[in-house]
Amino acid sequence: MIVPTRDLFAHAYGKYALGAYNINNLEQAMGLFQGNMASRAPFIIQISKGARGYTNKLMLEAIIRTADQIWPDALFAVHLD
Repeated sequence: MIVPTRDLFAHAYGKYALGAYNINNLEQAMGLFQGNMASRAPFIIQISKGARGYTNKLMLEAIIRTADQIWPDALFAVHLD
């Protein structure tokens, strides 16, 4: 489930660190979701300007929205670097 970063920070404050990871393609997104689901950890997906240029922002959006459907229990936010 995509949530605002503010919500993730509020929940984590004083309890645990939040991982923030850059992705550029499908394989990285799949690894990120699989790993964080296995550890039951919320996370932040970071998308840099370079990634948006390399992959195309529409492709990245589709990857993230599809991953959200495949792993509906994943709790994450999206941040544009």
